[in-house]
Amino acid sequence: MNTNDLRIFEAVAANGSFTKAAEAMFTVQSNVTARIKNLEEEFGADLFTRTSRKVALTSAGETLMQYSKQIDHLMQEAKKDIKKFSQVSGNLKIGCIETTMAFKVPDILTRFTEAYPDVDLEFKSQMRSDLINDVINYKLDAAFVSAPINSPELEQLHIKEEQLVILAPAHGPELKELLTKQPLKIIVFDQGCVFRARLEAWLNAKGIIQYKSIILNSLEGIINFVEAGLGISILPAELIEQYYSGRKLKTHMLNKELGTMSTVLIYRKNVPQSRALKAFVEMY
Repeated sequence: MNTNDLRIFEAVAANGSFTKAAEAMFTVQSNVTARIKNLEEEFGADLFTRTSRKVALTSAGETLMQYSKQIDHLMQEAKKDIKKFSQVSGNLKIGCIETTMAFKVPDILTRFTEAYPDVDLEFKSQMRSDLINDVINYKLDAAFVSAPINSPELEQLHIKEEQLVILAPAHGPELKELLTKQPLKIIVFDQGCVFRARLEAWLNAKGIIQYKSIILNSLEGIINFVEAGLGISILPAELIEQYYSGRKLKTHMLNKELGTMSTVLIYRKNVPQSRALKAFVEMY
């Protein structure tokens, strides 16, 4: 017996005729007759009474009809559940640094939500060390951070290389002269910011250890302060070119070692991934 046998059985009962059941099931009468005969042999009982005018369910046929409807219902529910399971849905918490939040998240949201509309994406902006800890401690599903990552608990997927540039005001002294001012002012995010660490490393390489940090918590604030001549900063060149090319800023290239930043996507190793996280990782 298979489910198609039961559908034929129900068609005969509904139409009161083997001929009409065959028409309804797009088959031949001989097939309907054979299927019903097989069911009766399997259950060891007559399922229909046959007369010259019509066929009708016996008491055994009535019993099978109830089970047949239950089986059909269960099959439909199974199809719904399997279809639902095959769809990518759920919630993802993704971390990133401030510049990624401003520069990349809109594109990520657009591309991912178009492909997987049933997944809710939640983004959180933090310092690099906090992002790494939150992924390790299951507070985030994944995070975009700068390489290198030296944690045996994390997988990392290379995303892109970015070129960092020194930012200075467009009007005023040249960068070389600005670096001689006492005290030199730098416009940065708080401790733990990868850009701040690169800028401080660049200054130390030039023998500049005396400087004053003006700490801000927004990308727009850093741009405004540098433009106003309150200090220098460091940010990705692509970010400046795409969003701040019209601002009164000068950019200065760095050497490859300090000026190149690799961004990676990190997520936990050896932990079963949700379908949503797998889809997010596979997008890259």
